[in-house]
Amino acid sequence: MAQNQQENSSPARKESSLPCRIVTTLIISLILSIIVEWLCITFVWPEQGHLHSKQVMQDELGWLSAEFQQSLIYSYPVTLAEQIIQFLHHWLFVKTGIQQLLNTPIDHVSDINFRQMNWDTVKNTDWLAYAMFYVRAYIESTLYVIIVFVIRLMIIVLTSPVFLLAGLVGLVDGLVNRDLRRFGVGRESAFKYHHAKRAVVPVMFIAWIVYLSLPFSIHPNLILIPAALLFGIMISLTASNFKKYL
Repeated sequence: MAQNQQENSSPARKESSLPCRIVTTLIISLILSIIVEWLCITFVWPEQGHLHSKQVMQDELGWLSAEFQQSLIYSYPVTLAEQIIQFLHHWLFVKTGIQQLLNTPIDHVSDINFRQMNWDTVKNTDWLAYAMFYVRAYIESTLYVIIVFVIRLMIIVLTSPVFLLAGLVGLVDGLVNRDLRRFGVGRESAFKYHHAKRAVVPVMFIAWIVYLSLPFSIHPNLILIPAALLFGIMISLTASNFKKYL
């Protein structure tokens, strides 16, 4: 009796819905991609600065233009992508006034190699100009990372039929294996069922986070296609290990 009262008094765990998980995944991916880009500007490619994220944006737009001429989601995805990018560029660069700030020349610090700076260089440099030159690389790279994030998100949306097809094939394959086990002498495995069921959604979300957060350009098929195959395998394992009798 006491144990039942404790179980009833304990608060029930509320699992977040799928849309909330998707939004949370996207926010985490965007924040992570910005942090990774800032770290790489500081330690990996300080000479390139914001030009690296700008080049990544151009490469990702090239992948989108070359590989997604037609889609089941939208008839002209390239035109839609160009309109969205122009809209983002207008609001992120022009409306905020950042474009005018970035166009302000800082000639006397533009040729400084920050890897080789010493105290004598710092004393002869205007601190305000130096800070402006150093900070605006992070600001501009952040804006380009946001545009890259939107381009990759569009690619994920356009490739969503691949995940649906892989999930459908995995479901059919799993149900066939379940019927073979049901009418044969196969044994149930609750361990396989529960672990495969828990891995279905994380497999898709982890692939999204990895693809959206990469600080360099990569063909989307190298990440999304294996993720779709693994997604279908998890659904197949879940369906095949479902209990024989309801």
